[in-house]
Amino acid sequence: MNICLFEAREIHETMPLLANDERALHIKKILKKNVGETFAAGIIGGKAGIATITKIGAAGDADEGAIYFSFEERSEGKKLFPLEMIIGFPRPIQLKRLLRDMSALGVRSVHLAGTELGEKSYLKSSLAQKSEIHKMLYEGTVQAGGTHITQNFIYPSLRECLDNFEDERNQTQIKIALDNINPKSSLTKFLQENSPEGKSVVAAIGSERGWTDNERELLEARGFVRLGMGERIMRTETAATVAASIILAQMKNLE
Repeated sequence: MNICLFEAREIHETMPLLANDERALHIKKILKKNVGETFAAGIIGGKAGIATITKIGAAGDADEGAIYFSFEERSEGKKLFPLEMIIGFPRPIQLKRLLRDMSALGVRSVHLAGTELGEKSYLKSSLAQKSEIHKMLYEGTVQAGGTHITQNFIYPSLRECLDNFEDERNQTQIKIALDNINPKSSLTKFLQENSPEGKSVVAAIGSERGWTDNERELLEARGFVRLGMGERIMRTETAATVAASIILAQMKNLE
């Protein structure tokens, strides 16, 4: 936990962190902080700064172990980057790592979509619930020391996902579909020739069995350019992390 995040309503010197709160336990047992010491803190979706411990409830008191603190704003927080990822719904065990990595990298949003070759049961997994997904994105944000949490959307099909982009996104984005079957070019070469710096990017990655011909036609009809990342076959989570890293580097956001 590289930053402790709070809802805006929790930032108040008279409202302590209760002793059994996960953040309080981390501050005392991992960070080993005492009264007068500071720790990195931030408001979810807002500013980041420094919290100073003003009091820890004494043994035997009603607030035993509770942490009282003040908060000083220092920055606007680490902004999310204008990269949106469309990802074919992966295996639940992959989903946990994938979402943590996407949020840690600062991806603005992750759109999980059912695909024609994807396993339909994955969408019904307990890890596919909104609350669980938010928890994974939250963990990635905390790992990165950020305050702004990656957004998430779930669609039963790629078509419904793309319809959402047609409805709500402008047409000036760079649209990329990662595909190791007859790609038009490599991702790296395309980005060198079509710099994404200062622009927004939408990158689509299929589920573990890849895209069908129908989905390839759909993507191309919606303005996506099919690009590759070499001949090696990667897991969905690996491909998503590698692609996002390459794109963000070309956007000059990892410098």
